[in-house]
Parts: sequence; structure tokens; C-alpha cells
Amino acid sequence: MFSPDGNTIASGGQDGTVLLWQVTPTHAEAGAGGLDVNLDGVVNIQDLVLVASQFGQTGENNADVNGDGFVNIQDLVLVAAAFGNAPAAPTVQRAANPFLTPEVVEQWLADAERLASSNATTQRGIAVLEALLAALIPQETALLANYPNPFNPETWIPYQLANPADVALTIYDIQGSVVRSLDLGHQRAGMYQSRARAAHWDGRNAQGEPVASGLYFYTLTAGDFSATRKMFIRK
Repeated sequence: MFSPDGNTIASGGQDGTVLLWQVTPTHAEAGAGGLDVNLDGVVNIQDLVLVASQFGQTGENNADVNGDGFVNIQDLVLVAAAFGNAPAAPTVQRAANPFLTPEVVEQWLADAERLASSNATTQRGIAVLEALLAALIPQETALLANYPNPFNPETWIPYQLANPADVALTIYDIQGSVVRSLDLGHQRAGMYQSRARAAHWDGRNAQGEPVASGLYFYTLTAGDFSATRKMFIRK
């Protein structure tokens, strides 16, 4: 779980222990060739995402932090290495960064490891990326509360997957009759909480008709996992 201020991450152990990881952003001089890519006075996850969004760009660019005229994985690793002296995960609000997914970070790691560099800065950057990937993959599969709730006419249903699975969502009325079935397909482990990634229901039944106001239930199945929660349509 990421904190809203982007400085703390909480993770749960299998024994129920909650671990708090504190990551103090590095204060760096802003400007071309500096590590503060977005010029906000600190080096943090926002700079990392900004560098990645500029991959392939040439010429003068704040994302070209090593000043070689080309924005690539080397720049991203340097920014990651600047987050702190310990290989703890950088933090970010997931909802504000739908781009940051396990698949994206896995690709960053693969590219970084291909650098085959043994210098301490590169290795620290890789360690931060590894910790970030671990933070983005939840320890438990869970169905979360839909939002908004009550809603009219649509809602988003977030969930998280600890393992890859075939995912489906089934919506029932108060009598237990199936209103709508949504096949979400095979999905990788990760967080599906933002509107770009969560399941979406438009408040219509299988025939495309708007359903009536009232109480409904939604069940998520993902491999052997199944969970049900309730939601309200208010018109």
C-alpha cells in the first residue's frame, strides 16, 4: 500500500506483520542533466515515470540525465539510484500513475540488467526497480469496494491479483439472478484499481437495458479465488 505523500510504503507479511518502508526523496539540483527531471526540487517516482515516457527522445531534454543526447534505460537507472541510499521501493499513488504496472517495471528491469554494468550506482538503481516491482505485486488476491457507491449509472470495481489468473465478474440482483457476466480474460498479477484497469459496469443487464435502483451483488472469480461484495444503484 502506497502512502498519499509518496514517502512510505506498507507491506504485510504472511504472519500478519505490517512493515513500513520509509523512502526519503533525494533533493537534487534541477536543470538539464540533473536528476530532478520534473524540476519540483526532489528526485522521486514522478521523475522515473517522466524519463520512461521520453524514451527514444534525442537532443536537449531534462530526461537525458546523463547528458549523452539520448533518453534511454541508462537515464532511468540513474534516476532510480538517486531515490535513497537503501534499496527500498520508491513510492507513488497508484491511482495517479496508471502507467506504472508490473509489466512496465519488468521491462525496465530486463533492459537495466542488459546493461551488464557492475558499478554501484547501476546496481542500486536495479535494486530500487526490483523493490518497486515487488511492491506492485500484492501478496493476496482481493476484491475491493466499487466506486462510486451508491452510483448512477456506472461504477468501477477494483481488485488485485497475487498470481496470474482467468478473471470473471458476475453481477446478481437481490433475488440471486444473474444480471450481467463480464469475462475479463487472463490477467497478470498486479493492482487493478484505477479506472483504466478496474472492471467497469455500465449499470445495464445482458440485454443492454438499464437496471432498476436497488441492491446488487458482484462476485469476482480468479483461478481458485472467489469473493462477493454488495453495491447500490440510486436513481
